[in-house]
Amino acid sequence: MREHITTVPDHYAPYLLSQGIRFGDLLFISGQAAGGDDGKIVAGDFLTQGRQAFANLSRALEAGGSSLHDVIKVTIFVTDMGHFQDVVQLRREFFSAPYPADTIAEISALYDPRAMIEIEAIAAVTRASAAA
Repeated sequence: MREHITTVPDHYAPYLLSQGIRFGDLLFISGQAAGGDDGKIVAGDFLTQGRQAFANLSRALEAGGSSLHDVIKVTIFVTDMGHFQDVVQLRREFFSAPYPADTIAEISALYDPRAMIEIEAIAAVTRASAAA
């Protein structure tokens, strides 16, 4: 059975997207960019945006009964692969060994021209979700 996962505020609803879907013991989190509580991309450099994106990812995982520690697979989209070492630094800050499987891909643009990074994840569910 699929369970819809949301956080408050839910900036995904107007676009008919699920922030996350829990299916059994797996949690699939949609791409999390550097949007603040107002939905706008936070001001700052790549690392500032990356930390906000990871904070948003963490919040979505928690809402689904998981955490950054339980991430199995992560896909990180960047608009400039010149930030590869920054991505490695962010992974070091937010994940620990054994590190999740990962794909890092450069794309030409994200949904907002100011966005430089977006992160999606698949995680194990380790407790009841906040949505339950």
